[in-house]
Amino acid sequence: MTFVEINLFQGVKKVTKGDKFLIITIVIISVISLIFINKSVSSYEEKYISIQVDGKEVKRIKFDSSLVGKTIPIKTEYGYNLLEIGEDKVRVIEADCPDQLCVKQGYISRVGEAIVCLPNRLVVEIKGGEKEMEIDGISY
Repeated sequence: MTFVEINLFQGVKKVTKGDKFLIITIVIISVISLIFINKSVSSYEEKYISIQVDGKEVKRIKFDSSLVGKTIPIKTEYGYNLLEIGEDKVRVIEADCPDQLCVKQGYISRVGEAIVCLPNRLVVEIKGGEKEMEIDGISY
């Protein structure tokens, strides 16, 4: 029985200067696009907190320096959650749901981020201004 040596790199040509230039150009364009998208998504001057229970908005709170450290209790037929507002951020600090995932998530501070408590049917979302986001979360 004889072994046959197989050359895996047979037919592969070396990378030329043109190939290197093309790769570097694509990387630079990708980084610039990422920076542009990131700035356009987070460029809202006014952010607010949208609190929704069972798909309906029950409260809308604009961020204000006088609200820093305040807590907001949300009592519904589905359960209880306690929100804490920080400086341009919000979190759930207490909930009566069994898994406590909403509490473990911590602060959210960017437009489009959300805290979801499925057992209590609660969604806390940060929205920007009155205009809708032009870039959805999947593209972001």
